[in-house]
Amino acid sequence: MRAFAEDLAAHMATGETTLCRAWRVTRADGVVLGFTEHDQVLEFSGTRFEPASGFATSEANAASGLAAPAAEIKGGFSSEAITEGDLAAGRYDGARVELFLVNWQQPEAQHGLLSVQEIGEVQRAGPAFSAELRSIAHRLQQPQGRIYNRRCDADLGDLRCGVDLGAGGRRRAGQIADVVTADRLRIDGLDGIAEGHFRLGHLRFEGGALGGRRLVIEESGAAVGGRVDVRLWLPLEVSPAPGDPVTLTVGCDKSFATCRTKFANQRNFQGFPHMPGSDFAYSYVSGASTHDGGVLYE
Repeated sequence: MRAFAEDLAAHMATGETTLCRAWRVTRADGVVLGFTEHDQVLEFSGTRFEPASGFATSEANAASGLAAPAAEIKGGFSSEAITEGDLAAGRYDGARVELFLVNWQQPEAQHGLLSVQEIGEVQRAGPAFSAELRSIAHRLQQPQGRIYNRRCDADLGDLRCGVDLGAGGRRRAGQIADVVTADRLRIDGLDGIAEGHFRLGHLRFEGGALGGRRLVIEESGAAVGGRVDVRLWLPLEVSPAPGDPVTLTVGCDKSFATCRTKFANQRNFQGFPHMPGSDFAYSYVSGASTHDGGVLYE
């Protein structure tokens, strides 16, 4: 059973209450927003909770143990704090949501934390949106530790990989020259870039409407007049403006051959290239191959 502060518990015991719910949303970029279903502004714990017209949650079930129940929160773009552009740019993905029970007559003295959740999938339909609220316990369902795989499981440039992304033109700064389509951008300021140089890499927006957003590059072309066309893995829902600064980083397909030939980093390869795949397990014996226990990769 959840325990509340003495003052709030005493108010609830009267049977005639002035209670409402309030939500505090903390985004990954540090922005903190407060909302309440009450019709007046509430302030407590250093946060201002604005009345949110049409802001409501679905029914949620609580259970003991390590289950990860989910709920849903719905609203409209009636609040200036929540914009369609921020939702489309993913600024609310993984945001922390704290739900409070508040006595709106004495919010600073009488409020209690009901739950802490994270925003999962966000959907938009016209002037409204809905967001999945996931229990913190959902993190326990994520894979942990190493996975035996023929390909590398490290992120290019991290401590396990060890590749220096600041060397050899592996990371380049540029500016948006043109938005050709939702998934194709033309980047200026990139001289001497060969075709496919940034394939499977990342494009990070350093400013503008998408500032801080990091996207996967599916393909990149060769530089022509200092401009490079890149195709993104997923289309953009918010278009950047010409001149927005970006940083492009090379990618890796996680194979041993790429690690050796492109980065000369085979000694740090974090996969298991000697593992036989399903094609080997179901293949027929062939005299063209030699299986004497010798080294397959060097």
